[in-house]
Order: sequence, then C-alpha cells, then structure tokens
Amino acid sequence: MNSISGRHGEAALDPAILSNKNARARTESGEVPADDGSAGSLRRLDHILRALPETELLALIRRLGIRIDTAKRIDTPSQVARALVGIPDVRDPSRLSTASRELLHRIAEAGGTLIVPSLPSGLEPLVARGVVYARKVDRKIELVLPTAFLVQLRSWESEDPRALRALLSQAPFETVSAVAAHYLGRPATPPIALSLEVAWDLLCDEERLRSEIERLAPVERRLLEAIEAVGGEVDTQELLDLEREPMRLRGASGVTASRRGAGFALERRAFLIPIHPNRHVIPTEVARIVGAERRALRETRREQIRSFVLAEDHAPRRARFAPDPAMLAIGLAFAVREPGSEIRPGVGTPRSLLVKLAQRFGRDVELVALSAALSRAIGLWEPSAASAATPPGSLEVHALTRVLFDTWRRGGAWDEARPEREVLRAASDGRESSPIGALREMVIDALQELGEGRWVPWSSLQGYLAADDRIGGVERLLRRWAERTSIEAPDALEVTRRIALESLPALGILDLGGEGDLEEGPSLRLTPRGRALLAGTTPTFDPAPSRFIETQILSIGPTARVANVLGLVGFAEIARIGDRVDLVLAPSSVARALSAGFESDTVKTRIEAVAKLPESISQMLAQASVVIGRASFVSASGFLWVEDAEIRELLRTRRPASELFVDPSPPAGLLICPDVDAERLIRRCRALGVEIEAEGSVLRARSVTPMPATQEGPRSTSATRTRSRTPMPRSTRS
Repeated sequence: MNSISGRHGEAALDPAILSNKNARARTESGEVPADDGSAGSLRRLDHILRALPETELLALIRRLGIRIDTAKRIDTPSQVARALVGIPDVRDPSRLSTASRELLHRIAEAGGTLIVPSLPSGLEPLVARGVVYARKVDRKIELVLPTAFLVQLRSWESEDPRALRALLSQAPFETVSAVAAHYLGRPATPPIALSLEVAWDLLCDEERLRSEIERLAPVERRLLEAIEAVGGEVDTQELLDLEREPMRLRGASGVTASRRGAGFALERRAFLIPIHPNRHVIPTEVARIVGAERRALRETRREQIRSFVLAEDHAPRRARFAPDPAMLAIGLAFAVREPGSEIRPGVGTPRSLLVKLAQRFGRDVELVALSAALSRAIGLWEPSAASAATPPGSLEVHALTRVLFDTWRRGGAWDEARPEREVLRAASDGRESSPIGALREMVIDALQELGEGRWVPWSSLQGYLAADDRIGGVERLLRRWAERTSIEAPDALEVTRRIALESLPALGILDLGGEGDLEEGPSLRLTPRGRALLAGTTPTFDPAPSRFIETQILSIGPTARVANVLGLVGFAEIARIGDRVDLVLAPSSVARALSAGFESDTVKTRIEAVAKLPESISQMLAQASVVIGRASFVSASGFLWVEDAEIRELLRTRRPASELFVDPSPPAGLLICPDVDAERLIRRCRALGVEIEAEGSVLRARSVTPMPATQEGPRSTSATRTRSRTPMPRSTRS
C-alpha cells in the first residue's frame, strides 16, 4: 500500500498490519478483548499508530514533544495515543483555523473516513497534530479521523443534536465511563476516549446495534419503547415513574436517577443518554430501531383519512412548482463572496444582508434565510468551498440538493419551533435543540402515506397529523423546551404547518396549489425530486453541461463542480437564478479582474473548467495577454524639476551631487534616490551653486559652525573627516 509522504508524514493504514502482529500484541497485553478484529477497529487510534512506519511515529513524537516512559508496561504507540487524546484542539475546534475546522466536520459527517481526490486545504495542521491520517486508495486519498477524536468533537450546526455521537460527546463522565466499561467487559481506564472506541465500533454498526436492542430484557425494552412513544425524551421524575422505581434520591438539582434498575441498564448501553441538567434522551439511531414496529402499525389507525384523500381528485386550478434549492444556494454562496458582505462565524446572518439578497433575487426573505442557514451549515460560505479537494467544493451542483435536505432534516441549523428560525441567531447558551426532529418525521411520514404523487388538501394532512399518537408526547416536549429556553411554547400543529407550507417547498420537496376552499386551505404534492430524496435515491436532473447561451451569459448546469463555479467570483456577476444560475461575464468585469491582479491564463482556465469559451471572450483574453512592451520600476523619494539642461547635466555628472540621483532620469528633471533625505540634497546642490525651491520658497539647510583653523589636535585624513553640527570648544591660553 502506498503511503502519502509529506512534511508531517501522513500515515499509511495497512489492514494486514492491523490484523496480525499489532492486534495480537494488544490482546496479549490485555488492553482489548481478543475478539478485536472488526472493521471498525481500523479507525482506532492505537491501531493507526502501530501501522505507522517507525520514522513517522518518531517524527510525530518529536513534533509534539511527547515524553515516552520505557518503564511503563504499555508500548510506545499506546503512550502516544494517550498523549494525543489530551490535545485540546479536538475538544475545542475553535482553536483551529476555519479550513481545518470545516475539514474536521466533513470527515466526522462521513463517519470518520472521507475519500477526496487531492489533499485539501486545512489538512496540514490536523496531520501535524496527529488528529487526521491519510492513505492512498487507488488514485484518491482516504482521510481517517480516529474514533477517539470522533467521540470528543463538539456538535456543530449541520449535525443532528440528538445523534448518538453528539449526545456521547456531551454526556457526563460517569455515563461515558459506564458505556465504555459495558462494551469492554472490564472497568474503563482513562483516557475514556480510548476506552470508548470499542463501544463506538458496535454502536455505529446498524445491524449489530439492532441485535443488541433485540437482546434487551423485556423490562428494559418496554421502558425504551415507552420513552420513545412520548417523543424520545423524559426528565428524571418521568423516567422513574415509567420505570416504576420506588426509590427517589433528591439532591440540590431535584430528583436523581438511581444507579440500578432498567434506566441505568439502558444508560450503560448508550440507549438512553442523560443530558444536563435533568433530561434523558434516546439517540436518533436507537429511536429509529425501537419505533419501527409502532410506525408500521400507524397504517391501520389512519386508514380513513387516507381513503378520503385517495378517493377524490384534489388538484388545484393553479400551482406553484418548487425549484431546485441547489441553484439558490450556489447563487447565495456566489453573492456573499462579493465585496461588502461581512459574515462573522458563529453568529447569525445579518437580517439586512438577507433582505438585500431577497430583493436582488426576487425571493421571499424566509426562503433566502433558510437557504443561507443551510448553506453556512454545510460550509458553502467558507473559503474552503472554493477548493475541489473536499465537500462541498468537490460536489457537483445537483448533489447539493440532497446535502441541503439532509442538513435540514438533522435539525441543527434551522428550527421551525423558534421565533427566529436560524439557530445561530440565538445566544450560544440558548441553542438547545427543540423536538423539531419528531415533528419533521411526522410530516414526512404523512406526506409519504397520503400524497405519493397526488394532491393533498392541507386540512386533510393536518387532521392526519392530529390523529398521530406521537403528537401528545411532542407537545409536552415543546412545552418543556420552551420553559428551558424562556420563550413562548409553540403549538405543535402550527409548527407542522410551517414545515409543510414553508420549509419543504423551499427545499424543493413540495409543490403548492391554489388556496382553493377556505376550509381545506392550500393543496400539497410531493415533487419527483421530493419522492426520490425521501426514498433515499438520487433525483433526476438535466445532464446538459454548462454553456454560454449568449456571448456573455454563462448558464451553470447541474453537473458543474461547486468549486469551479465559485472560482468565477472575481470576474463574473449573477444575472438570474431559476432552474439554472446565469452568470454574466462582461468585458468590463473581465477587465476589472485583470486590473485587480488576475492573470489572463488563470481567468481562461477557470472559465474553461465550467464551460467551453466562446470566441469573443477567448479573443479578449488573448488580447489581454499580449505583451506590447515592458517598463522597469524604480523606487525614488522624489523628483527634482530642473528646466535648464546645463544645470541638470551639472547635477547629474558632478560630484558630490551625482550620487543622489537615479541615472538615467526622465527628461526635464532628476529622480532622487530613495535613501536621500532633504537636508543632504539641499547641501550637496548648494555646494554646486544650485538652490532648491518648494512651494515658491527656497529651502535652506540648517547652519553649521565651521571648525576653526587654529584648532589644536591631530589632523584627520580625508577618509575619516566628518562634519559636526556642534563647534569644537575654544582652547584657553594662560
């Protein structure tokens, strides 16, 4: 296997090494159980370090100043792993640069391994710290984030706040230690991140997780199903009531869950994670498996509403068809890179900028705000998006549709239950996630059941949602969430209306029909794009490439790469956003780009990466690249205007003034050398009988008293003679 060699020595992860000598050494030392041969172990930190060549491991030790104690029973890679997990850059990614932080998030979203066509920007600091490792896979590069770092990362905007990884990263030490000990089969020793790797290998595998849930005791399974039925979240008092636990331990913060019983059994398996101060949440991955049977039974309970919808034709007279959200996202990312758009990281997008963009593109402000929030969450507004090495820059434009939908569905960037939908608009301590994920799944399930290719009146869909047995539990969770965040509790059905009539049409999932009957309200229909996204398949798109539809209008196609499109920012302007994004490449814009420092070859290469150049722009760039002459730059401190040619020649040729000027100088004057001050210039020119004028007055040098002729003392040579501004003292005679 070919390793990637660089200044910091990226790792070569050879599975053969991992499965033979190194794994056997760890088993014999008692560090891990003997059945440690799963595919997930290829991402464990100590396995990766053992797979490193010795020279690269030593270079990493020297670079980070890790102290190796030969008297310890554990080997060198294990000691290095313990030192690496203590680096604060992973627990606090704000210490990293923006490019490195975005790359870290993209790798984590990919499950810890990301395949890229070339080395991305921001990789070098991560490799230097031993956080990310790389290896060649065919003609591409696989970036690996070890599991010990993956479970420590703080949650970010585009991640599901209730995902198992996000909940484990913020769980208390006692919970994480109990989870690690349960799956290790022995007490977990610090650092817990290394002990948690075995548990993560099982929890991130859906089939193994499903079998683990099926092996639960009946009491534990019933408790898990009861919590999932009320929204997947309970407080400690409710947990003990559901568990029928008679013992109540009260502390300063209220009732405390006991460390025995079914609740703790679920907690140590990571099926129920306690969250400060007094909540217990089922991770999304576990809730999906536990609630599968109950979701299947909903079909019979709401058959009546479905029969009404399917029996009649509810097609409206007029309809508004949902556009592809990827085009607006590209247009916004293009527009915010223009001068004057100031975006601060970690803070909501300025409302004034959203209004300006909405007016510019003729869209609703809320639609633009949704697209802006999701675009920022996936890193489309970051400078790293202009690089084709990592997502989203490496994606084709049509692939953004699924990425935006998945990011919205996870719920970390946009929340319809909030007065201000964008999560970044809330204070950092008030960004606690609402139970919006459950409401979104309810709306999506209802649309799939009722509106598979048919128009559905909103009144029927709303009644279908009101009959859902989950609505009571979600309303309770909404009230408790509102109390914690000090806002007014929203109505659950009103939130579902925002999801169905605002967010899903903006994401290209739903078409909206006319208002129709006042009682029924608007009609909705899943678009072909929406049906494909909900089914997990790739939506169909126009495969026509980007092309110039006019001499100066470039129409961006769905197959163009995001990085190539954003590379046109310096010399293109947005003309229109519709089914495609139309860019204007006017001669004036190209000329400004050339005057701003763009090379004509660079401009030509960037345009050709998107579409074939028309003859007119090709000729313009060719003319701009023609060199008709050269000029030499000479630095100078000033220009001495001398009209008399003889005097000018005198100053240019006679010492001591000749060394003050640049030779040759332009006609009618002399360029003054950059290191010559005005005092020196005045004195030298006056010594040749030439006075210097400035603003109508003659410049005078400061007077200096000459040295007396009768001065006693040694006579200096011409090489050491200096002029002093302070006269020598007179000698006194007795």
